[in-house]
Amino acid sequence: MQIELRTQVIEPRRKTFQYLIDRYGDRPASRYEEGSVDIQPREHFHYRPLWAPDKELYDESWSALRLTDPYSFTDPRQFYYAPYVTSRAAMHEAFGKTLEYLDNRDLFDRLSPEWHSLLVNVVLPLRHYESGAQLISVLGARFAYGATIGQCCSYASFDRIGNAQLISRVGISVGGGSDGLLADAKNAWISSPALQGLRRLFEETLVDPDWAAELVILDLTDRLLYPLLYSHLDEAALIGGAGAYSLVAQHLSGWFTDQRRWLDALYKAWTTDPELAEANRAALAGIVSSRLPQVIEAVSDLAAAIDGHVEAGASAALDGLVATLHAQLATLGIDTATEVAS
Repeated sequence: MQIELRTQVIEPRRKTFQYLIDRYGDRPASRYEEGSVDIQPREHFHYRPLWAPDKELYDESWSALRLTDPYSFTDPRQFYYAPYVTSRAAMHEAFGKTLEYLDNRDLFDRLSPEWHSLLVNVVLPLRHYESGAQLISVLGARFAYGATIGQCCSYASFDRIGNAQLISRVGISVGGGSDGLLADAKNAWISSPALQGLRRLFEETLVDPDWAAELVILDLTDRLLYPLLYSHLDEAALIGGAGAYSLVAQHLSGWFTDQRRWLDALYKAWTTDPELAEANRAALAGIVSSRLPQVIEAVSDLAAAIDGHVEAGASAALDGLVATLHAQLATLGIDTATEVAS
């Protein structure tokens, strides 16, 4: 008796959900598409928000920045829950190994007094900056219209609280295992003159009724602060013998590169929308021209504080970063009326 094994291919009746077939045609959809595209609730809401009875729970008018088709934007990273968690678990595991290396070799203790002071008085308080950024990202996750946008904001909010935890772990390591430096960092965030510009910026941004405007203001600040702290100072740390700072900075710099990917794609979607591009460009130009001077002033105070601790040329570097920011915005289709700081 012989048994012959054959492969039999059973074709599915359809390759994906009907709403994706209607949008993309009858082709296999990716996991990202099935879990992200066209899942925004649009009707049959039970009630309007009591605090905003003129709007629906999910409403495009929560922001002046809109898309004709919210799903013309998709995350270039194709993040849904599983790949996002896998990616961030790897990032935090890598940071843990770096921190273990720094602790085992007492590299934080070997920092010069100037770099130690910079880390304690300037960098550690920025855990509260990340906490504020988390609140702004959460607002986008709640009010953004279109699940692909809200999903990116949601992941960004997790990232920001994760960044705050990374900085906190550095503070605990520098403090010899205690949280004393974190308490000092909170006091610095509340009272240090160098940080009050950033604090005021965040507190004013958090009460802006437009979730997308808040996101843009945060991004403008990030585009100056992250390159200054985690790229420019990284180079200065290598030259100045502060390798411990450089090893920490690389992780936050790498995260910011990833963060930029979806935000740049969102700007492009706003400024190239077939029907709303002109209105979106005008709204973006208004946000940038009205708030960028405050952003520059706040980061300038921080740069001056950096120069007061170490000779890193932070204030001069910031001038170059402002010029780079204007060029980036122009590339994204955003005109600015703000003059470059000299």
